[in-house]
Amino acid sequence: MNLSTKQKQHLKGLAHPLKPVVMLGNNGLTEGVLAEIEQALEHHELIKVKIATEDRDTKNLVVEAIVRETRAVNVQVIGKVLVLYRPSQERKITLPR
Repeated sequence: MNLSTKQKQHLKGLAHPLKPVVMLGNNGLTEGVLAEIEQALEHHELIKVKIATEDRDTKNLVVEAIVRETRAVNVQVIGKVLVLYRPSQERKITLPR
C-alpha cells in the first residue's frame, strides 16, 4: 500500500498525540512482540512502536522487519518511535484523496 504525501501528513497529524502502544525491549523483535503489534494494528489502525536501541542501523533493520512482517505502512520514524498504519476490515480512519 502506497500513501501520498497528503495522506502521510494526515496520519502524522493523527499520530502526534498518541503514546507508544508497543515497546521493544532488550530481547528485540520476538514473535510475541510481532503478535502484539498485529493486535494493536487490528484494533487501532494507527499505532506508535518504541524501539529501545542506540544503534541506528539496528533500528532501521528492526523497522524494516516490522513493516515487512505486519504488511503495514511506515508513516514515519522519529528518534526511537515508529508510526505504523494498516487499515482494518471496518475502517476507523478516513484518508484524504
